[in-house]
Amino acid sequence: MDKIQAVIIAGPTASGKSQLAMELAERFNGEIVSADSMQVYRSMDIGTAKPTKRQRAKFPHHLIDVANPDEEFTAARYKDEASKAIHKIHERGKNIFIAGGTGLYIKVLTKGLLKCPGSDMKLRKEFVALANYHGEVGGDAKKYFHDTLKEVDPESASQIHPNNIVRIMRALEVYYLTNKPMSLFQREHGFSEEPYKMLKIGLRLDRDALYKRIEDRVDRMIADGLVEEVKRLAVLGYSYELKSMQGLGYKEIIGYIQNKYSLEDAIQEIKKNTRRYAKRQITWFRKETNIKWFSDEEKDKIPYLVKGFLG
Repeated sequence: MDKIQAVIIAGPTASGKSQLAMELAERFNGEIVSADSMQVYRSMDIGTAKPTKRQRAKFPHHLIDVANPDEEFTAARYKDEASKAIHKIHERGKNIFIAGGTGLYIKVLTKGLLKCPGSDMKLRKEFVALANYHGEVGGDAKKYFHDTLKEVDPESASQIHPNNIVRIMRALEVYYLTNKPMSLFQREHGFSEEPYKMLKIGLRLDRDALYKRIEDRVDRMIADGLVEEVKRLAVLGYSYELKSMQGLGYKEIIGYIQNKYSLEDAIQEIKKNTRRYAKRQITWFRKETNIKWFSDEEKDKIPYLVKGFLG
């Protein structure tokens, strides 16, 4: 049986992935599968830069608004739900466009998942207690966990940014549950699965242009009501301590609401942290193979490439 064809559109935040996906979906009779770890959450619209309801009515999107903010949404769940969406789109005779900046989601969808144990809530609670303890005694919880990972799995520690506490804790969790480092599971897996025939397109902008887009987007989010959206989430009963609330834009506005800093300082923090996130995304995608990169000036070539791929 021939593999299902899919076009992947990757790149850093604010590079124009969603707009390109909609243009291609319109031109080539397609539907869009989001690969964004924040757009899965309902009621979190402005801060995640979701396509508008009008856009989603015109261009069918999948894996948007599929979980409540207090639900855990794992890469495994993403792979399962996105795979189902892809097969249903294919059965309808439509073309598939996967667009987003969450590199891990694209990786598990196109290369498969590690055969590691699932999350252990008891162990997670112990990690949280340790993190709280180190914070209370004036220590650096992130540094503590990263240093611990260096001891048990130096290979993974070298590949995970010291500030990425979620990935650090996951690597430690795997080690404590199996007595094997995460890096060993990664080597054994090899990430060689290729369930789909893929065309990978990457969008790149020079740094100044990307940073200008990021700043403009953040200003637009504030004007569109990001502060009100964050307050409304609390009214709906969602704790500011939730993992979803630690996403870009949300944690900084929460800091403003809790009087940790001014609104202007919160806005500048969002811009700074988004620039840093974009850098990490670029680094991630540069390591991926077979991505065809296009600058903003070269984007008019993309439809011809897609047409040749889809046949």
